[in-house]
Amino acid sequence: MKRRRPVRAVVLLSGGLDSSTVLAAALASGREVHCLSIDYGQRHRSELGRARDLARLLGAASHRVVKVDLSAFGGSALTDAAIAVPKGRSASAMAAEIPVTYVPARNTVMLSLALAWAEVTGAEEIHVGVNAVDYSGYPDCRPEFLAAFGRVARLATKAGVGGRPLKIVAPLLRLSKARIIRLGSRLGVPFGKTMSCYDPIRGRACGRCDACTLRRKGFEEAGIPDPTPYLPAAKRRR
Repeated sequence: MKRRRPVRAVVLLSGGLDSSTVLAAALASGREVHCLSIDYGQRHRSELGRARDLARLLGAASHRVVKVDLSAFGGSALTDAAIAVPKGRSASAMAAEIPVTYVPARNTVMLSLALAWAEVTGAEEIHVGVNAVDYSGYPDCRPEFLAAFGRVARLATKAGVGGRPLKIVAPLLRLSKARIIRLGSRLGVPFGKTMSCYDPIRGRACGRCDACTLRRKGFEEAGIPDPTPYLPAAKRRR
C-alpha cells in the first residue's frame, strides 16, 4: 500500500514571535513545511537572520529568502528612514488609526509570493501569522482580507483551476498575544531568538515601538518570562 505523503505547507516566516509560533504549530501537526521570508527593504532586516535560524532550529524542510524591495516606494516607517517609528504609544493610540508602520500592500505581496512558491513546491496550504486581535490597525490583517485572498488563490492559479485550491491558514487570527505566547511556549518556540521590534539597535529590541509594546504586554498577561534583549533605556521605562 502506497504511503501518502504529509500535507505540504508554505509558511511565511518573518523571524518574529507570531510567525515562529505558526511554523512550530505546522510542524507539530505533521506537515512538511517550506518557509518563505521576504527581504522587502525593511529597516529591521535583522529579523531575516532570525528567520533563517528558526527555520533550521525548528526543523523546516526548506527555507527561502526572496528580495522584493518595497523601499523603492517608501510610504512607511519600516521602509523609509526619513519616517520615524512611533514609540511609547498607548493601546488606544494604536487603535485610533492605521499607523505609519503600515507597509502599503505588504501582506498582499507576501501572500502572492507564497502562492507562487506553493504552486512550485506542490504545497496545499499557505500558513501566515496575521492576527486580528492584538494588532496595530493594519487593514491586511483582517479576516475579510484573508477570505478575499483565498478567492484569488482559487481563481488565479493552475492548482485552483485544476480543482486543487490552495488553502490560506491563519491559526493565530483570533488569538490574543498572551494566548499566542502560551501556545508557542507549549510548542517549544525559542522566543529569545525571535525579533518583533520595528527599530532594533545592535540586535536589541527598542522596547517602545508598537510591536515591542504588544509583545511585552503579551508576555506579562501570559505569565511567562520575557526573554527579549531590550535596550537598557527601555527597561528603565517599564
